[in-house]
Amino acid sequence: MAPDPQQNGTVEKSTQPPPTKEPKKLKKEEKKDEDLSEEDLALKQQLELYVERAQDSDPGVQKLALESMRQEIRTATSSMTSVPKPLKFLRPHYGTLKKFYETMAEGDLKRYLADIISVLALTMSEEGERESLKFRLLGSVEDIGSWGHEYVRNLAGEIGVEFQTRQIEDKPVDDLMELVKQIVPFHVKHNAEPEAVDLLTEVETLDLLPDHIEKANYKRTCAYLTGMASYMSEVDDMQVLDIAYKIYMKFEKYPDALRVALRMDKLLLVEQTLVSCKDALELQQLCFILARQGVTFELEDHMIIGNEDKKELLQDIINNSKLSEGYLTLARDLDVMEAKTPEDIYKAHLIDGRASAGANVDSARQNLAATFVNAFVNAGFGQDKLMTPPPVEGSDAGSWLFKNKEHGKASAAASLGLITLWNVDDGLPHLDKFLYSTDVHVVAGALMGVGMLNCGIRNECDPAYAVLYEYVGKEDPAIRIGAVIGLGLAYAGADKEEVYALLSPLLADSKNGLDLIAFAALSLGMIYVGSCHDGIAQAIIFALMERSEAELGAPLARFLCLGLGLLYLGKQDAVYASLEVAKTLSDKISKYLQVTLELCAYAGSGNVLLVQKFLAQCGEHTEKGENYQSSAVLGIALVAMAEELGSDMAIRSLEHLLQYGEQNIRRAVPLALGMLSISNPKINVMDTLSRLSHDSDVEVAMTAIVGFGLIGAGTNNARIAGMLRNLSSYYYKDPSLLFCVRIAQGLVHMGKGLMTLNPYHSDRFLLSSVALTGLITVLHGCLDMKAIILGKYHYVLYFLTLAIQPRMLMTVDENLRPLPVPVRVGQAVDVVGQAGRPKSITGFQTHTTPVLLATGDRAELATEKYIPLSPILEGFVILKENPDYQQEP
Repeated sequence: MAPDPQQNGTVEKSTQPPPTKEPKKLKKEEKKDEDLSEEDLALKQQLELYVERAQDSDPGVQKLALESMRQEIRTATSSMTSVPKPLKFLRPHYGTLKKFYETMAEGDLKRYLADIISVLALTMSEEGERESLKFRLLGSVEDIGSWGHEYVRNLAGEIGVEFQTRQIEDKPVDDLMELVKQIVPFHVKHNAEPEAVDLLTEVETLDLLPDHIEKANYKRTCAYLTGMASYMSEVDDMQVLDIAYKIYMKFEKYPDALRVALRMDKLLLVEQTLVSCKDALELQQLCFILARQGVTFELEDHMIIGNEDKKELLQDIINNSKLSEGYLTLARDLDVMEAKTPEDIYKAHLIDGRASAGANVDSARQNLAATFVNAFVNAGFGQDKLMTPPPVEGSDAGSWLFKNKEHGKASAAASLGLITLWNVDDGLPHLDKFLYSTDVHVVAGALMGVGMLNCGIRNECDPAYAVLYEYVGKEDPAIRIGAVIGLGLAYAGADKEEVYALLSPLLADSKNGLDLIAFAALSLGMIYVGSCHDGIAQAIIFALMERSEAELGAPLARFLCLGLGLLYLGKQDAVYASLEVAKTLSDKISKYLQVTLELCAYAGSGNVLLVQKFLAQCGEHTEKGENYQSSAVLGIALVAMAEELGSDMAIRSLEHLLQYGEQNIRRAVPLALGMLSISNPKINVMDTLSRLSHDSDVEVAMTAIVGFGLIGAGTNNARIAGMLRNLSSYYYKDPSLLFCVRIAQGLVHMGKGLMTLNPYHSDRFLLSSVALTGLITVLHGCLDMKAIILGKYHYVLYFLTLAIQPRMLMTVDENLRPLPVPVRVGQAVDVVGQAGRPKSITGFQTHTTPVLLATGDRAELATEKYIPLSPILEGFVILKENPDYQQEP
């Protein structure tokens, strides 16, 4: 233990003989001194002499002693794990020097001593005293970095605390800001950009950051800023992203700037990025990024000055017209073009004889399941063996259609839209012939198919609106519903005024059935997703007010609530006014509407308080018939899915709900688990769903089986495929459960394993609101499996089309032709804030593009021959030749 500094000081200055107990202490010190090396002992005695001389009455002696002491401290080099020796030896004199400081006259010497005490406070100051900062402010205003990194880091921490204290007490902070202006450049210069960002965030002056950032360190700084944004409140989040955007624009990193602008959902900044980018190739890459996010964007001449001749090509890229071509190129490269039948997926020969015995128990239901499986598996390929078989003499292309009953025909006709997905020119002729059918269900299905076909694709001829608008006014409700759903699918996220004018009168007409009004509200919510459109919000609220108690209790009423919620998707506090109105509605629907509004508004925000609120609602004991709790369970998943840690914690919370929750809560848990690891088959989630798929409650088993489909969607996961085969054998006598198993099998093999439903892309940085819309809708539909999915509204499953995307990396040359290059694909590693140049992927394999990317995978070029124009290798990436590349001899 170090001797008491006060006492030690008096020993040094005292001329009186010491008391009787002192020799023991001196012996101890002598013993201690004996342990030191000669060099250290000399340094210790030297420093003690400086302390003594610093208290001399002669200013010249004082100055020399202080100068020498400063020199010793500054030049001290020691291992990173221990305190530098001068600080260690000066510890006992900390109190002495502080006392002497109080007695000194104002002047340079006093400031010099303040500097030294400030450094000593680094190891000696009492907890919470902030003495290092106090003496720094009293000291000389000289280069702060000369005292070393640890000192500056400690000072930055004390400034943060002091700033908060002064803010509360309403005191000026100018002196602190002066120090901040010295510390930030020091941090930035010495590769401590995260610490500079933290300090500026604490003192609320983050806007000073761009002035200090240089080309050498903008990447690390922006990576830290964008990573930090996920953990901040909405207002701070926007400010942090705005700073990152400014830094990227300062260094003309337009693809990065565009990603940040899209994350902030600010079309003005998107436009500003396009205007600033003059390079034609880079502009094309920006358009590919916009297309992947699903942004409806019309290019004007002023946005592409100097590249007006490329306007048509750029608009085509934004409209996603290259998607089908790229997807089919990937399929050819991987040799999976041949159409698959449902039997290829079921693989009944691998199961015991039981499955085949039950195959014809309910043939219409089985045929309907086969229709969905066929559509999901052959999605986007433009050909299959049920709906588009090669013409054979005496056979009719539509013969499979009539193996389905009534509303089953609607889903069968609509499946053509999914099979010819993204390929408008080839798909329309297939669907056109069904529009002239005398069967209303076939026409309704064909109308939905037209919507699906145009999903995510914009065409200058606008065929979807041209075909669908006249059917909205027809008499038959089935045809009208088909047209309404088709419009919702075709124009999701497009804010199309004509569709608003067409559909809003349906909500106001009280003669319309609940199903038509529910789907009209849902379609309007999809088209104006995240727009906070007042007109639609009021129309939906009036529609809810006019409906009877019985209708509000019906399963489809949840789509009215969801339509309203989608208007505020991701808009957080903007939902407040509608939330207040929701509290005034009928008790039958009020709570469900409130929960749905909140889960949509805060989806992907990671808001911990809201997750706690939803958990609390799941703990309430309710009367029978209350269904808001199941929506709250989905809310937990949708809010927490923003980042890895949050979703892992949510999965654990959902486990508790399974143990203690009531039946309506348990039914929603598998769907929430499916949402948290969508297209990402995690072992722990798989095991939980496997357990629940044999649950005694039939509806829990159903949602667990659908959950399997969601977590394995588009992955061809062999383990899930095996589990589902076993379940098909286990439930072969139960047509409803077998139907769910078939749907899940179709989803797992979706697009023959080339697709994903994950709404996050661009290295999990961007969330596609259109994709999330489709997922939320299907999850809400599955909350009442018997009435909706197993009833006559099974076509709700087709809303998943909004989330379907190829999980590919396609590299193209400057003429947008496929360019095979070697790439390394591996598990993404979080390198934000790490020192040096850490590897960003681990466990990689080298492939030649085009390649498939699973959830959590990251790719990087394995050659220096080309330079990618996108910072993230996903989707379409344009490569240009590297001028500095030299071929190895």
